[in-house]
Amino acid sequence: MVWWFGFVSLTADMVYEGARSVYGPLLAALGASAVVVGLVTGAGEAVALVLRLAFGPIADRTGRYWTLTIVGYGLTAICVPLLAIAPRLGVAGLGFATTMILLERLGKAVRSPSKSALLAQAASGVGRGRGFGVHKALDQVGAFAGPLVVAGAVAISSLWAGMAVLAVPGAIAMVLLLALRRRVPDPGVYDVAPAPAARPGVGERRGWWAEAVGAGLSGDFFRYAVAASLTTGALVTFGIIGYHLTVEGLVPVAAVPVLYAAAMGVEAVAALVVGAVYDRAGPRVLLLVPFLVALVPALALGSALVAVLAGVLAWGVAQGVQDSTVKAVVADLVEAPRRATAYGVFAGIQGLLAIVGGVGAGWLYERSLVALVVVVALTQLVALGLLVETFRRSARLHRAG
Repeated sequence: MVWWFGFVSLTADMVYEGARSVYGPLLAALGASAVVVGLVTGAGEAVALVLRLAFGPIADRTGRYWTLTIVGYGLTAICVPLLAIAPRLGVAGLGFATTMILLERLGKAVRSPSKSALLAQAASGVGRGRGFGVHKALDQVGAFAGPLVVAGAVAISSLWAGMAVLAVPGAIAMVLLLALRRRVPDPGVYDVAPAPAARPGVGERRGWWAEAVGAGLSGDFFRYAVAASLTTGALVTFGIIGYHLTVEGLVPVAAVPVLYAAAMGVEAVAALVVGAVYDRAGPRVLLLVPFLVALVPALALGSALVAVLAGVLAWGVAQGVQDSTVKAVVADLVEAPRRATAYGVFAGIQGLLAIVGGVGAGWLYERSLVALVVVVALTQLVALGLLVETFRRSARLHRAG
């Protein structure tokens, strides 16, 4: 099932990563400034993350993991191709494009807690680091192919034709997902051991708000969530990087998705390698992430093309670890009956910092690159300290147990 979920994500990623690769140039073509690009892309990530606060508890309370996964992928398959009509709407085009981007990100919020819970269950028999890593690697094959499809469409026709052609992999993703749902209605068959008996109070129904804010989750979970979210929020969005590449004339528009595809290839390799190391050496491998995040603006937003390319690759490695192995730690910190809720809370904290980071990066980009680099570096020092403390406490608890 891990492989089949990977194939679903492969085709779905062709859709939204293909579009994401050109959000900077796309919004700029509709009249957006760097601040607007940062706001839209940051808000998009916030929608994809914060609203999981709602959809995680909904999944755990209703048990409708498959339904929410299917609805979420459906929003992505529909909204991205609709971006093709934005330039035909005149002055309303920027508003329409913004709405479609946010709705596509809403689809991510709807499906992700349920999909992560299903995947964590299915991966229990092969090792969660490996399971999430394999899934991410297949996911990134689509993330690599999608931008190349868009680049070809842009080179042959236009940016907007690139959006329209993404309807094809979107339809394929939905067919695969529905077939997988029919084949494996209950991923619990993959559990290698019975679920642990609930401790007193664990099975009690809490209020929705209490569930949404993670009542009952451990302090170690929240410490880890804040640390990981600082790395997410401080990682400059590719929307800003693509905007920089375009307005500074460093590369033609058709080359921007090609660079994004290269970053996705690096992301896939990073997910596999770090996932394997995680299963053997433990979570300390994640201490690499703050250093990578701090490097990105210093390199990717410069004027030397070689340094910019190195920054794009560093961005890809950081993304690969954040989107795969980082999530495996959550599964190790939280018991199975509350994992979808925990993933929702985790993503919600990430989302709050993502929108702050997106707007802040756009604002600082237009004023002082040096200030942007310094601010990102300081946040990563804080993140590093929190990660070290979390892993130290976790190791102590394991030894005591």
